[in-house]
Amino acid sequence: MNQTARIAMPLPDEAGLAALETRIRRDLELLTLPASNWVPPLQRDGVAVRDVVVVGAGMAGIAAAGSLIMKGIGNIAVLDANAPGQEGPWCTIARMDTLRSPKTLPGPCLGIPSLTFRAWYEASFGNEAWESLYKIFNRTWQDYLSWLQRVLALPVTHGARVTRVAPAEGLLRLTVEQAGGSREILARRVVMATGRGGAGGLDLPRFVDPALFPDLAGMALGPIDFEPLQGRSIGIVGGGASAWDNAAVALERGAARVDMYVRRAVLPQINKGRGSAGAGFAMGWDSLSVEERWKLAAYMYDSQAPVPHETVHRALRQPEFHIHLGTPTQSARREGDQVVLRLGADGAREERHDFLIVGTGFSVNLDRVAELADFAPHAARWQDVYTPPEELRRPDIAACPFVGAGFELLPRDASAPPELGLIHLMNYGSNATHGNVASDIPAIVTAGEKVSVAILRHLFQATFPVLMRDLEAFDEPELLGTPFYVPR
Repeated sequence: MNQTARIAMPLPDEAGLAALETRIRRDLELLTLPASNWVPPLQRDGVAVRDVVVVGAGMAGIAAAGSLIMKGIGNIAVLDANAPGQEGPWCTIARMDTLRSPKTLPGPCLGIPSLTFRAWYEASFGNEAWESLYKIFNRTWQDYLSWLQRVLALPVTHGARVTRVAPAEGLLRLTVEQAGGSREILARRVVMATGRGGAGGLDLPRFVDPALFPDLAGMALGPIDFEPLQGRSIGIVGGGASAWDNAAVALERGAARVDMYVRRAVLPQINKGRGSAGAGFAMGWDSLSVEERWKLAAYMYDSQAPVPHETVHRALRQPEFHIHLGTPTQSARREGDQVVLRLGADGAREERHDFLIVGTGFSVNLDRVAELADFAPHAARWQDVYTPPEELRRPDIAACPFVGAGFELLPRDASAPPELGLIHLMNYGSNATHGNVASDIPAIVTAGEKVSVAILRHLFQATFPVLMRDLEAFDEPELLGTPFYVPR
């Protein structure tokens, strides 16, 4: 359980929410949404084929599924491995008190004002509560996302883990593990709305001995039981936001001392992410040339976002928090029941701790995405399409998948299965191609729109013969009852 999951929140105003949901129904009626299903159904060997399967029911999955349904693509399934209310990081591994983003961001609202976070919050808790709200508590954000799932009637199946996506003669075959066993689903398209960890998982540096896990080490963005760490000395490697969050939580839960070791001599100060927020970067990033996109991605990568000041002060309030800037970690090894860190540029300094938290974030490595093992070797990476000048070479960018306008995987070479492009990587792996639209709150609606438009165009092309036949058969007269009506 994270820190904010334990914060008591007032119960929402049921009457206020009911009024808002009435307004939503009216808004959708005025917009003639959702559009009627128009995609001709498909069966293979007597088995119904889903038009789209969305993997992940967090904010990205909501944005994708909602946008598809609004466009009349309703034969979809949304699968999430977690229980209801546990989708995404907000109530599991996210240990900050509040979201980093401003409360005014609309969220995955599909461009409809009554579906925004603000509309939901004001209806739930009142206008005065909105005015006094500083930033959004994690639990509150998760409650909003769960409400969106319900009010949009998204076809979400929880406890359904996709373990394999395989080619199936022009379709995709998904293997899904659930409590009752394994089943298979056929789909025309798959959207991988699997968040920041969905493109390669957690980044474990080479200098950390894997044998430290699980009794002497944990990942800052993974599950950690803090209760046994009471009265213990904890070392943290990394100086990003998740490292600071874990430092604060550990001390709040009774750790005796926390030492944070940061490679940088100075913490980043300017949030270039805020400077690049807006429709231009969100919708125009992928219009740039590969050279321009690489240069922009390298600039954002080098700048790095600062730790939110609330997070820094939360840790600094703890007297037993100690930060060591300009102190790179050379190795982390087990010695008895302690962790020994070799520190400094020359590795001459050693420190011992009872437990190590590794706060080095996520990696992008499609080969580590187990469910895409059939496709990963054939998917293009940025290193396959562009070689930057020496001063701009960044291995992290080179490893990013090079995806299409709708986040679809693109072939590395002619050996790629033709079904490769039926998979849309709407997660952190697409950041070099599209920016962070698929992994951050500010532009998640843009990502959902890009994916849904690409899928709509594909489905229209793929089913055009049937649609044309139906158009030719359409014979509803417009002039019936007038002297100009001519029966066919």
